[in-house]
Amino acid sequence: MNVKTSDTGVPGPGGDPADHDSDLPAMSSGDLAVDPDTEAPVSELREGTVPGEDSAAAQLYKDRWLRSEAEMQNFRRRAQRDVEEARRFAEDRMLLVTIDHLDDFERALDAAREAGAPLAWTEGVELAARGMRDHLARHGAIEIAAVGEPFNPAVHEAMLEVDAPAGVLPGHVVQVARTGYQRGGRALRPARVIVARSTGD
Repeated sequence: MNVKTSDTGVPGPGGDPADHDSDLPAMSSGDLAVDPDTEAPVSELREGTVPGEDSAAAQLYKDRWLRSEAEMQNFRRRAQRDVEEARRFAEDRMLLVTIDHLDDFERALDAAREAGAPLAWTEGVELAARGMRDHLARHGAIEIAAVGEPFNPAVHEAMLEVDAPAGVLPGHVVQVARTGYQRGGRALRPARVIVARSTGD
């Protein structure tokens, strides 16, 4: 015997439940499934990824950060190198001024000795010149070895070539016209020298 439904569509007693289910709107499995860890619908998760795993965007940001950090380190090194070079340049200029004054003292001392100046006077000048040499040495400025050494364009400046005298090999320094100084393995002021002429010249 068939049972009539009410006007609201709800089956009366003994009605078929299947008739009621057929009236509900259709729903897909993606609308109901929820990921237990992220509370986000499974349909929103990228296929083939694991929740919490670095995404492509996160890896891109990481690469950019590493690149920026490397550039900052290089900038710091360059800035530090520039500061050190500026400081060394300033120190070199002051040392060159001291060297020029030392040249004046040595010339004055030579002239005083030739003129027969009192010993006390020449000793006083020599003491002042020695103090300047000590000051230069404390700051790493030392005299460049020249006489008898092979001519080295990095630290020697040739003024003249002469025939090699006895005991001096061709291409070696015969005489120093102006004392040279070096600091830190480089010429602070090259030595002006006279060089023995090579046999092939």
